[in-house]
Amino acid sequence: MTEIRVPQSRHPVPVREPDAAPAPATVARRRLRRSLLHLILAVVAALYLSPLLYMLVTSFKTPSDAGSTTPQWIPSPGTLNAYRDVLGATDSPVLRWLLNSLVAAAAHTLLVLVTATPAAYALARMRFRGRTVIFTAVVATLFVPPMVLLIPNFLIVNEFAWVDSLPAVIVPGAASAFGVFFLRQFFLTLPGELEEAAEIDGCNRWQIFVRVVLPLTKPALVTLGMLAFLANWNDFLWPLYVLLSPESLTLPAGLANFQSANNIHYDLLMAGAVIASVPVLLLYVVAQRWVIEGVSRSGLKG
Repeated sequence: MTEIRVPQSRHPVPVREPDAAPAPATVARRRLRRSLLHLILAVVAALYLSPLLYMLVTSFKTPSDAGSTTPQWIPSPGTLNAYRDVLGATDSPVLRWLLNSLVAAAAHTLLVLVTATPAAYALARMRFRGRTVIFTAVVATLFVPPMVLLIPNFLIVNEFAWVDSLPAVIVPGAASAFGVFFLRQFFLTLPGELEEAAEIDGCNRWQIFVRVVLPLTKPALVTLGMLAFLANWNDFLWPLYVLLSPESLTLPAGLANFQSANNIHYDLLMAGAVIASVPVLLLYVVAQRWVIEGVSRSGLKG
């Protein structure tokens, strides 16, 4: 039987030794830095959350405790009378204002997405003469103060007979220059190979936009939708100009009137503020994952 010998290599392969464990002092410094960072973040979070928490606590106080100059973080005794008075007031239909704000903000958000998405896609992915000039003009409108547009918008709304109706706070501002700019930045981050592959498969431009681009744009659409919703929800000055009857008011304008009538009843004012804050907080909790992804990706490429 013949013995087979394996030739030995002249250059032995070095054996990598396992990394040495960090020194106890290094581990202690890392833990200390991490603990300090968590402490700083907790203090900053407490500073931002303390007004909201105090607003919530005050809404459960009695009128005498709510007007006290001594801060009281735990209501004693707690009561729901402020919410009963706010929701049951006949001269201040808070639930009607809440419904008006929800309808107006949702419809405005839908219009912003419908108008801004195709415009941003055309400016980002299609080649045509004058594209840069059009985009520059759109961005330039962002520098126009909103106060300048109050009278022209009111005249237009009045011509359409929309005064004292929800379309007056839904349609103006639906053509969002910021929405076009924001979505265009997101579209620029998408790889062009996906559209080329879809075009080879026989898709036209509209099919590429609907079937390929839009499913990838969900984070940016959710982010823009949330920003548009918040802008319309928090709008205060414009509804005061175009909404006249108490039943047509949105929540910010209605709560302003409610505050003028109850300027010393802090428990009622805080209860109204809590009612106005709950839909926005719930919206952010649901959409925060897409908001973070949309904001992070929209700024990668100019």
